[in-house]
Amino acid sequence: MVQRTPAPGDLEPIERASRDELQALQLERMKATLKRAYDNVPHYRAAFDAKGVHPDDLKSLADLAKFPFTDKKTLRDNYPFGLFAVPREEVVRIHASSGTTGKATVVGYTQNDIDTWANVVARSIRAAGGRKGDMVHIAYGYGLFTGGLGAHYGAERLGCTVIPMSGGQTEKQVQLICDFKPDIIMVTPSYMLNVIEEFSRQGMDAADSSLKVGIFGAEPWTDAMRGEIEARAGIDAVDIYGLSEVMGPGVASECIESKDGPVIWEDHFYPEIIDPETGEVLPDGEEGELVFTSLTKEALPIIRYRTRDLTRLLAPTSRSMRRMGKITGRSDDMLIIRGVNVFPTQIEELILKMPALAPHYQLVVSRDGHLDTLEVLGEMRDATMTQESVTVLCRDLEHQIKTFVGVSTRVTLMPSEGIERTMTGKARRVIDKRPKS
Repeated sequence: MVQRTPAPGDLEPIERASRDELQALQLERMKATLKRAYDNVPHYRAAFDAKGVHPDDLKSLADLAKFPFTDKKTLRDNYPFGLFAVPREEVVRIHASSGTTGKATVVGYTQNDIDTWANVVARSIRAAGGRKGDMVHIAYGYGLFTGGLGAHYGAERLGCTVIPMSGGQTEKQVQLICDFKPDIIMVTPSYMLNVIEEFSRQGMDAADSSLKVGIFGAEPWTDAMRGEIEARAGIDAVDIYGLSEVMGPGVASECIESKDGPVIWEDHFYPEIIDPETGEVLPDGEEGELVFTSLTKEALPIIRYRTRDLTRLLAPTSRSMRRMGKITGRSDDMLIIRGVNVFPTQIEELILKMPALAPHYQLVVSRDGHLDTLEVLGEMRDATMTQESVTVLCRDLEHQIKTFVGVSTRVTLMPSEGIERTMTGKARRVIDKRPKS
């Protein structure tokens, strides 16, 4: 792995700004955003009025805590265009979530929004070591999902050569990587594992490819997963974070020289950490739910959006802006098994510490009478393991989960490729078979 650390002259002035300079810019932009939302979006006017606050009440950044939250329900209740702050004719692009759990969450962009998005993704790719002229293989899905087009426009803005492969067709992914020799791949970490395995199926070693950097996002992943990918692909694995409601990919991104958590581009997105139960704002360093307020969006200003992602705000290192810690889970998909809070990433970390297990797993939640049960499906690397060895491995993982997570499980280990693979995006980590209430 060869790291390309940016020289100070490569950075934008805001990336080196003092905390006072940054906060002055944030306050100016936050006032304008609250006014835009109040003046142009009926929902925000009603929500502000109901809470007894007005944009003029914002005198300091801390005053943001007086304003109401926004969540997915807000977007769905105002489906499709009710939260737009500009006439629909000024919206040049629309993205939306899949809507698998209800109505899709729809977001819109003015041309200025698209330019801002391209700029922050370009900044993110540069932070990951990308440079003008690099070839970027994009295997995020294109379409209503923000991943593919967000990465695409950012890579072009940086001056890179883009391979818009999208997801799926894993054999062709490998063929094009071999033929075109890209420097960077942008994809979900779980799908990158599929690509690595396809190299092996074709009798090749992914570590011998041209790839130098992988920019991975769209799903939580652990440092253990980073180590797995880096070792097998011979690349630097860098975390990028984003969500469509706030902008898309590029809200935050790691710097290759430190790889110590995504830097939040705070000149465009103001972060808070709250207690998910009380809504109280927590100090930097404490874990809670991540909340964002957009500072420069025109079409869809978002005020105190509850991401449901659980993380911490960390002090600046490689840039002048704060970082976010690894996402430990989500407040809305946390499993509660017999009173114990369980996140898939906790299980993932334990699996990846066991060399005999592949980095693929699923959690199957069922109900036995009145009690919930958890089965962990894992996958063996070595197809020649004896049944006795498999049994010992199952018992070992069950013990590790009981010790470090605090819940009893049944572990079932499957042969290589026994766990279903994602072909286009996020891995399906949890299968919930409990009766719907």
